Amino acid sequence: MSVAPRTRRDAILEAIRARGHAAVKDLAAELDVSEATVRRDLRALADSRLIDLVYGGATIRRSIEESVASRSNQNAAAKRAIGQLAAGLVADGDMIYVDSGSTCFEMCPELKRRSNLTVIVNSTRLALELGSSPEITLIQIGGHYRPERMDFVGPLAANAIDQLRGYTAFLGADGLSLEFGISATDIHTAYLYQHVIKNARDAVLLVDHTKFQAPSLFRIADLEAVSRIVTDLPPDPAWREALAARGIDLVCPEPNPS
Repeated sequence: MSVAPRTRRDAILEAIRARGHAAVKDLAAELDVSEATVRRDLRALADSRLIDLVYGGATIRRSIEESVASRSNQNAAAKRAIGQLAAGLVADGDMIYVDSGSTCFEMCPELKRRSNLTVIVNSTRLALELGSSPEITLIQIGGHYRPERMDFVGPLAANAIDQLRGYTAFLGADGLSLEFGISATDIHTAYLYQHVIKNARDAVLLVDHTKFQAPSLFRIADLEAVSRIVTDLPPDPAWREALAARGIDLVCPEPNPS
């Protein structure tokens, strides 16, 4: 590699680290090069596992194969608040799907207080947590097992969810975009969630405020595929206006009076 490309890629990497996310068009303008050149540089940085490519740009590197424990410890307070709010949308006698993510797992304490609940899961962790409750009928879908996430994905899992209807889906996501919609960092999760949403009576998205900053690589669905977004902090006015225009309810904690 010549000096110029190396220097340019160092500058790109520094910009992404400083902002968390950078768009191709912005980097091209700042470095006075073509967007095609920036895309080649981003691919090289991604091949070196320094960044993650996303729609229209790149983000700081996030390990796709994060362990259950490490994911649970990230933004723990926000996840608890979101989980409690989401569980408040569940009534006795409901049929729901709860995804394997750490945010949805925080729904469990409240779900165990419901009666005559049917819960569909692809997570062995959720199955162990909820399966002992006498008021919960648990449906575990199988498929390709991911030990680092303690869940099942793949065509067999998707085929299983295709046999079910009438449930409300509670799902997490790795990124959001007004243009690109709801997205995930790995293709297996995105594929399964597409089937979950397609077959659901209703879908509710659980995401913390950081997910509004940039999309992830693999698209799941349009924002209109969900009826509510549950989060810990209100997004900026542009997001709130866009969600209202799409008929999507925003659910977040009441502001502290102090």
